[in-house]
Amino acid sequence: MHSNSQYLIGMAGVFVAAILWGTTGTAATFAPELGPLAIGAVAMGVGGLLQALIAIKKIKDDWKTIGANWNYLAIGALAVVIYPLAFYASMHLAGVAVGTVISIGSAPLFSAIIELKVDKQPLSRQWGIGALVGMIGMVLLSIAESTSNHSSGGEYALTGIILGLLAGITYALYSWSARKMMQQGVSSKAAMGVTFGTGGVLLMPILFMTGGSLLDSWTNVGVGIYMALVPMFIGYVCYGIGLARIKASTATTITLIEPVIAALLAVTLIGEQLLVMGWVGIVLIILCLIIITLPAGFFYKFGRRPTTSSEFL
Repeated sequence: MHSNSQYLIGMAGVFVAAILWGTTGTAATFAPELGPLAIGAVAMGVGGLLQALIAIKKIKDDWKTIGANWNYLAIGALAVVIYPLAFYASMHLAGVAVGTVISIGSAPLFSAIIELKVDKQPLSRQWGIGALVGMIGMVLLSIAESTSNHSSGGEYALTGIILGLLAGITYALYSWSARKMMQQGVSSKAAMGVTFGTGGVLLMPILFMTGGSLLDSWTNVGVGIYMALVPMFIGYVCYGIGLARIKASTATTITLIEPVIAALLAVTLIGEQLLVMGWVGIVLIILCLIIITLPAGFFYKFGRRPTTSSEFL
């Protein structure tokens, strides 16, 4: 079991990543002519290549171990390719609020299912309570944003919701596969670098096909650079630090803070309105984060004690 200091470092890394990811929606509004596929490809593709670049030495050092775990690399890289395309397309078709809540809100559930079914890791009561509170908050925030800003996916809403679920599954998959590589002896930097670097290479053809408008203005260029460098590159470096120290299901639950940041930026910078229901949702999400970041086994003070270490977060 990780020491408390390592656990806190892991939590902090994921928090910082989620905050940076929460800025992507606001950044994208400054380049409305960029399509969702182009935004996804430039953000995750270029950001992934940068991660591979800074991790090249670690990747070489761990290459034998990476090769021995090629199945995790293949799963993670494919998920990295699909995730941004599904995520941004979901927001485009179903609306930013609904697309975000489905994509980000479903990821902790998929992560938990993967860990439960594949790794046979039982879920703790603490995680369950926190995740439930957080997802209720996500739903309230989504409804409030959709209502107050009259956003609607129209006839394409169902497609957007399906794409959001696909984004949630792939987000959970690359988080799980990267952590599995780390558990097999691959360093955090190498695991994230090779996973996102491979995914970035595979995203390049999509960027070339869809990113023609990227060079149409300096604003578009600036948005593209920001998306690739800050939320995707720096954000996923921080996320890798977190994944090396905490479970994937815990990490994906912490990232429920992302839509909170997105909503607050939309209200303060873009001038969107948020109903009382939305603020209640934000409070519940913050409460979720407090619950899951409390010391492991906290809730057992009010019930039975855990009988095995696997019952802790």
